[in-house]
Amino acid sequence: MRHNAHRPAQNHARGRVAAWALGLTLAGFVCAGSVLAGPAGPASAHNSVISTTPAAGSVVTEQPGVFQVTTNDDLLKLDTPGAMRMQISGPADAATPLYYGDGCSTVFGPTLEAKAQLGEPGKYTVAWQVVSTDGHTISGDFAFTWQPAAGQELATGSSIPPDCGGTITGGTTQTDAATPAAPATDTAALGDVLWIGGAVAAVILATVVTLVAVGRRKPPTGPTGTPPEGTPPTE
Repeated sequence: MRHNAHRPAQNHARGRVAAWALGLTLAGFVCAGSVLAGPAGPASAHNSVISTTPAAGSVVTEQPGVFQVTTNDDLLKLDTPGAMRMQISGPADAATPLYYGDGCSTVFGPTLEAKAQLGEPGKYTVAWQVVSTDGHTISGDFAFTWQPAAGQELATGSSIPPDCGGTITGGTTQTDAATPAAPATDTAALGDVLWIGGAVAAVILATVVTLVAVGRRKPPTGPTGTPPEGTPPTE
């Protein structure tokens, strides 16, 4: 009977060990699943245009002076020549459409802006290029009709695309071309391997502990099914 006084405490300790092992096993599986699923990184999406000045397809009767393309998110303001640009050209039905403005453009938050005065009446096209917050170059164009009202001064265009004081080369735009990215490193991959290895080790350890704890719950029996000699009687 003296030995039986310790049995509730032993059973309680074994129960705690089993519960701890079960919890560790579950934690190991959760950890491994999270690592294998991969980190939830930020969504990557190009900026999209929400408005232009002048509005696409509109008829303009007064010199706009300022041309804008506004997107849904901030743009990257880069010093790289040609990374952001805006070119205004027209009229479309002219023998040789001319370019207007000095080719310089500026980024203000989500907006690309350039200044120019228009020439002869007709359809004009604004071609633009910017770098979105995901690091990709996006570009496009929109058109409007210029019908100057009486008294509007007309600018003299140029047959050569303006290059903003010689800082831009060429006159074409690039559509959805990715800017060069930094070489990828193996840091993330190494971290994943270490996490997966740790999770697997935790699961194995928890399983072993659980099996040992469960195995100790049942007292050993002799060949005839009775406790061997020296085993304290149970109530």
